[in-house]
Amino acid sequence: MAFLQYYQFSLLLLFFFFFSFPLSQPMSIHDLLKSKGLPAGLLPKEVKSYNFSSNGLLEVFLNGPCLTKFDTMAFYESYVKANLTYGCLTGVHGLSQEELFVWLPVKGISVDDPNSGLIILDIGLAHKQLSLSLFEDPPHCKPDGILKKEHEEGQRFEAQR
Repeated sequence: MAFLQYYQFSLLLLFFFFFSFPLSQPMSIHDLLKSKGLPAGLLPKEVKSYNFSSNGLLEVFLNGPCLTKFDTMAFYESYVKANLTYGCLTGVHGLSQEELFVWLPVKGISVDDPNSGLIILDIGLAHKQLSLSLFEDPPHCKPDGILKKEHEEGQRFEAQR
């Protein structure tokens, strides 16, 4: 009889603990980047979901291909993948940056020294140093095709990929 009471008490305690603590929310992609020493703004707000495996493979799914602007135009495919380690994305696929009217694939991104305030983009032909402040906040990404921006004079220009 004492065993049965102990068993019921144990179940009641287990039930209490299970339902008294909120289930943890999955980490957002932007929080994951920050936890790995990278700025949250490397990926746009329009990330639909992501997978991060124990071997470091990061797969990011966006609502669709899109354009945004950092120092120059950047194009995200609807699927972006890379190997994520602390302070570094290597083997990047699905991200391109416009340089002098040519779209170049971004192959890697790293923050070697966070105190330097610099981020390094490997665009194949060169390594480009940019200010980390450009990547503090996740940008809005416009659907593939046209990104319009107002000039000071009120004229519009369009960037097309």
